[in-house]
Amino acid sequence: MSDTTRPSANEPTGPQPTVSHDAVTPKTTSQNAASQEAVSRSTVTGPGPLDPTDDVRGGPAGAGDPDGAGDGVSDAAARGSGAQAASFLREVAIVVLAALVLSWLIKTFLVQAFYIPSQSMEDTLQKDDRVMVSRLVPGVFDVHRGDVVVFRDSADWLTQRPTAEPGPLRRALVWVGLLPQDSDEHLIKRVIGTPGDHVTCCTAEGKVSVNGVAIDEPYLKPGSVPSEIEFDRVVPDGMLFVMGDNRQDSIDSRYHENDGNGGFVPIDEVTGTAFVLVWPFDRFTWMTNPGEVFADVPAP
Repeated sequence: MSDTTRPSANEPTGPQPTVSHDAVTPKTTSQNAASQEAVSRSTVTGPGPLDPTDDVRGGPAGAGDPDGAGDGVSDAAARGSGAQAASFLREVAIVVLAALVLSWLIKTFLVQAFYIPSQSMEDTLQKDDRVMVSRLVPGVFDVHRGDVVVFRDSADWLTQRPTAEPGPLRRALVWVGLLPQDSDEHLIKRVIGTPGDHVTCCTAEGKVSVNGVAIDEPYLKPGSVPSEIEFDRVVPDGMLFVMGDNRQDSIDSRYHENDGNGGFVPIDEVTGTAFVLVWPFDRFTWMTNPGEVFADVPAP
């Protein structure tokens, strides 16, 4: 028999692991990852990155708007646009109204446009020419011999009246001065005699004379004679004796002795004096008074 000790049948053989009751058995790699994700989810709070469609309240645009009509920012922008449009329209209305008022004031007190209705003032003015008339005469300034005046046809010198009435728009534009005055109420002639003047025709040379002085009239239409009829008139106070530059085609003071004013034009019926021909443009002309024609005429 050998002295070697033999293991007991119940005793394990080989090296034995040391067991500690305080040790924690390590988890597998997959278990660690899952645990870390769980911890991450439990510690991270609040929403994730904002979606571009989210509004400033952290939800999708229009969320909470039952009609989906947009948010407060859109409403504010719409209100701003509406206010700007209203302001623009108000400014346009003010500018237009101011322009109309200014035009009316100019037409009433300073300048008014007229068009020439006939051939009676040729070649100085031709039919359908447009002229500007100063409203400062009479009133601020006196009427002088040689002035071309526009006056109301209160004595019915016009033998033809328009058959059609202008529309309301044209009447309104004429009233504010944006269109020239129609010819159905006004005439345009040249002043030959002022209050107190003694106007006669014809001298031995066939000329018109004023207060005994014969005048040379360069404004007469070529081929016209100063007058084809004789007359001898004294101009009453407050009146004018007028004639057209186209003497053989002008129904003027010579032909209206029985019109109630004796053929004379009341000064208070004068609208103004024509001072510039504005249309057509190629005939634009300043209409100055031919003072040299009457320079030698004495006062009455």
